[in-house]
Amino acid sequence: MPLIGGLHILIALFCAVHVVRSGQQLYWLFILFAFPLLGSAVYFFAVYLPNSRLERGAFKAVSAAARALDPGRDVREARAAFDVSPSAQNQMRLAEALLNNGEAPEAARLYEGALKGPFASDPDLRFGAVRAYVESQRFDAALPHLQTLKAERPDYRPDQVLLLLARCYAGTSRSAEARENFEAAVRQYGSFEAHAEYSIWALATGDAATAARLQTEIDRQVRQWNPVSRQLNEPVMRRLKAAHELASKGG
Repeated sequence: MPLIGGLHILIALFCAVHVVRSGQQLYWLFILFAFPLLGSAVYFFAVYLPNSRLERGAFKAVSAAARALDPGRDVREARAAFDVSPSAQNQMRLAEALLNNGEAPEAARLYEGALKGPFASDPDLRFGAVRAYVESQRFDAALPHLQTLKAERPDYRPDQVLLLLARCYAGTSRSAEARENFEAAVRQYGSFEAHAEYSIWALATGDAATAARLQTEIDRQVRQWNPVSRQLNEPVMRRLKAAHELASKGG
């Protein structure tokens, strides 16, 4: 029994560290230590898990499957909700739906409007705006938000923030910083997306040696994909193939 009690405290301590490092509301500390077992369970499912890579991957898989069956459904529903009630929440919902449907410029305009409202400091809003800016190739607009996220919320999607930062540096011709961040993303997280984005940039800059090195790991990961993984990564894979075709034609 003492061992179990000690384990509860250790879990609460782990959650408390996450509270402080990720900038959560400090009332969580009271909940965690006043109710170490129940409080930790609530925190895990309400805060920690939704921001984890595992949860994001599962959500993306379900969303991708739904979009494949009815590509425009999310946008139609979000636009209808926004037309009825143009609240900040519905504006953000529509922006995210447009972004996920490949309509980045319109999504960026909606995010810009939301960033002027009461939720301007919300990390999900800021991150969505960054994605829309990057996909619209508005890298200069994305950079300040990425730097703010990295400084103020270092535990918020660090893998995605780092990779988007690398893409922004690449898009603004800051080659040394782009390479440094791409290398860090590959080294720290090793995802297909990190390898592919780095390879796309390497091919565009004529760095065939780096692209070849990355391709070995890309091929290894692709061989292990299931149909869902293939669908999730299809947009990046399409861009990677286009980068290879362009490089083979001499730029």
